[in-house]
Amino acid sequence: MQRLVLAVFLTLAMAGFPGLVGAAVIGSWNLEHLGWNNDKRLDLVARVAGRFDLLAVQELMNDEALAALEQELEAVSGEEWSSMASHAVGRSRYQEHYGFLWRESRVESLGGGALFIDSRDVFAREPFSARFRDRESGDTFVAATVHVVYGDGLADRRPEVEALADYWQWLDEAYPDTPRMLMGDFNMAPDDPAWAPLRALGAVPALNGQATTLGTTPGRYASPYDNIWYRPDRLSPQALGMLRYPALTGLDHVAAREHVSDHAPVYLALHQGELRALPPGAGEVAGAGGASHARAAGCIDLNASSVAMLERLPHIGPARAEAIVAGRPWAGSAELSRIDGIAVGRLADIRDSGRLCSG
Repeated sequence: MQRLVLAVFLTLAMAGFPGLVGAAVIGSWNLEHLGWNNDKRLDLVARVAGRFDLLAVQELMNDEALAALEQELEAVSGEEWSSMASHAVGRSRYQEHYGFLWRESRVESLGGGALFIDSRDVFAREPFSARFRDRESGDTFVAATVHVVYGDGLADRRPEVEALADYWQWLDEAYPDTPRMLMGDFNMAPDDPAWAPLRALGAVPALNGQATTLGTTPGRYASPYDNIWYRPDRLSPQALGMLRYPALTGLDHVAAREHVSDHAPVYLALHQGELRALPPGAGEVAGAGGASHARAAGCIDLNASSVAMLERLPHIGPARAEAIVAGRPWAGSAELSRIDGIAVGRLADIRDSGRLCSG
């Protein structure tokens, strides 16, 4: 059921929670003009989005597209999903919406969303937030999303990034004593000096310099712009990462960039949270040229799976699984030879096991 949020601001009465101990996987994804007539494969978008329990969406061009993606998610996962969209934001004729999608069995929405009242008019697209509850643990958290203006260069982007510190404090006032995550496409590397005000408030990035956009060269990623900021004294993530999603779609890098998105999703897995596997029967997908590519349900992703999942691979025990996590991102399984003890024979066993999402 879609909930279109038309209000500019919604005052919410908040209950305090000491910390987040659930196991939800929260993601953020710039879906590159979702809703335009741009040959986007919504079924493949849903296959990737379905790996998360809650997903913040940027570059949503209309709320109908979010409703359509929700339906695709339900078809792919066999579960009920819900969605929430902001109204259009932007200073010019070009405007975007923000959106949230969540798996009803795992996450509960606690009311409507809120657009930031930007009294200084710094943001071209005011950030959007909403409060959710992890159904398993009962704990509450705030998800906030923003798409920082790109402009003509860093000088155009820095005022918005610097102003995120004010927004972070506003979130603390609007949702007191509630752990919060600020996620989105920031069009700014996390080591830029513009982040200093937000860092001074105790926030840290989930990713430190990891490229998150699909470059024009096959297999190459660029621009560490997508991220999730959080306070480590309030959240204790099990895993943090960027999902190299083309392997989940059956498309190569170039086709995925054209038909899905030029951004990869980033995520934060809380405690024992793991990226969802594809359900049985959902392993057959059609590529852009009509070819079918089989993907095993529950496949192991070198860049996303937990230590426990990685240990299911041949010759991978706790130490090597930890080394895989520490060595992310991996361009392919061939790079596992960097890990001590994985020579040609053992690498062949890992590849031949059929447990990897891609070779």
